[in-house]
Amino acid sequence: MSKKIVVIGGVACGGKTAARLRRLDPEAEILILEKGPYLSYAGCGLPYYIEGIVKEYKELMCTPVGVVRDESYFLNVKKIDVLTRHMATCIDREKKEVVAVDLELAVEKRFPYDDLVIATGGSPIKPDLPGIELGTVFTLWTLSDALAMRAAIDNGNVKRAVVVGAGLIGMEVVEALVARDIEVSVVDLLSWPLPNMLDEEFGSRLLRELKAKGVHFYGNEKVLEILGQDSVLTGVKTDQRTIPADMVLLAIGVRPNIHLAEETGLDIGSSGGVAVDEYMRTSDPNIYAGGDCVEVRHILTGKGVRQPMGSSANREGRVIADNILGRGSTFKGVLGTAIMKFFEYTVGRTGFNEHQARKEGFDPISVTVTAPDKPHFMPGAAWMVIKLVADKNTKRLLGGQIFGPGAVDKRLDGLVTAVTGGLTVDDLADTDFAYAPPYATALDPMTQTANVLRNKMEGLMTSYSPRELAAKMDRGEDCVLLDVRTEGEIKLQGKLPYENQVHIPLGALWTRVEELPKDKEIIAFCKISLRGWDALTVLRSKGFHKVAILEGGMMGWPYG
Repeated sequence: MSKKIVVIGGVACGGKTAARLRRLDPEAEILILEKGPYLSYAGCGLPYYIEGIVKEYKELMCTPVGVVRDESYFLNVKKIDVLTRHMATCIDREKKEVVAVDLELAVEKRFPYDDLVIATGGSPIKPDLPGIELGTVFTLWTLSDALAMRAAIDNGNVKRAVVVGAGLIGMEVVEALVARDIEVSVVDLLSWPLPNMLDEEFGSRLLRELKAKGVHFYGNEKVLEILGQDSVLTGVKTDQRTIPADMVLLAIGVRPNIHLAEETGLDIGSSGGVAVDEYMRTSDPNIYAGGDCVEVRHILTGKGVRQPMGSSANREGRVIADNILGRGSTFKGVLGTAIMKFFEYTVGRTGFNEHQARKEGFDPISVTVTAPDKPHFMPGAAWMVIKLVADKNTKRLLGGQIFGPGAVDKRLDGLVTAVTGGLTVDDLADTDFAYAPPYATALDPMTQTANVLRNKMEGLMTSYSPRELAAKMDRGEDCVLLDVRTEGEIKLQGKLPYENQVHIPLGALWTRVEELPKDKEIIAFCKISLRGWDALTVLRSKGFHKVAILEGGMMGWPYG
């Protein structure tokens, strides 16, 4: 007898589970219940529909050959039954039935199952604010949200927008709104954008580029009220100012949709998601769960975490289908990997930063390196700043962040693979990355960064990250910043915002080294601090003992 499988939720995890089930078992009876009107759409593409890069919303629902994934597609191509506008309201675990309401007819229906999949996703957090009911206050989580928001922009009445929340969705929409010639302000409780993704240094890099695009950023501020007059939105009131606006996007976070699982008596994890094992099985052996509603394992700690990402949801869906059909696949976990395009820049992270690593019991050490993504003689060569974090005791890689106009994605994926595989700094330095001038430098930027971290761990160099140098300057510590760039570079790239700087080009350092005091610490830097390393060699050979390098150089300096 064929299996009866009911899937609650038909977007990322639910759609993937159903499709994988059909490929593995042509005879299974598969039913998807989806409360919304749209199926299997690319939710992460919604900001690009707002911007107009994606012209028609149906492109987000299409297969690569242009077929819309709707009820007819699932039935005719996949032999999967789908009921949209059907909201599951109850699970009878004893009878193994799902109770759902047909939202069009207001009729309750029951669906038997042998195995059940909960892929109910998440919902955007909507704070209890005065004025939140005004017509041009939006969230951006579903295709319906995107259609409403784009319609409001397309009518030409939105000239100023406030984005509340500087996370991934908020920041992606910032670029979309700027591209639509809308004046944008961002308000966040923390002091830099992407605070859950980036540390202060990398957040400051993004903040600098945000301001360069004319975006107003109001950090450390709390929204108190959305203002309106005659039912028309007019602005946003924070605890420090009033910001004029015609539209507001609430992008302050996502809650997992766990109500159905809770009411059913399934276990909920410590992070607030539905608890599942490595097989994506809940506390009921006949009920699986995946996507934005679940808690999964962090690869570095084994602790339960939530990672509401379309990539994770699709991977989880495959594992669920395999285990329903007895294949024994496991979901290894997540690293918090994320990446975002911001105008001409890309920013990404994986694993832990130093603060997170220390909190989890590691003894972290990091280094920041600025490097080109390909040789300078190749067209399109561009820079990136890489921060690599490892454990001092074991040398195991713990994570990293990358920012710049260069090919960040390629390096980030290499780092994700290394951290997932438990590689050390030495392993990464010795990895056989592909090389040809159109694609990379002879020593890949990741290789360079791993080598610099090895130098630091082995005591071959002392260095300061930009944050460490800024803190040192704020404390008034006496040192000399040695700039070994050329005059032309200084005119083009600017100077550090400190007075205690001496400029001696590297080519002149051998003959002018006596101009530097031996009783003060000398911190050398250049455009990317590669020549800073050469300067250390010169200084040490001349009897200077207190010498260090500014990590990342002038190109890696994140502050104004």
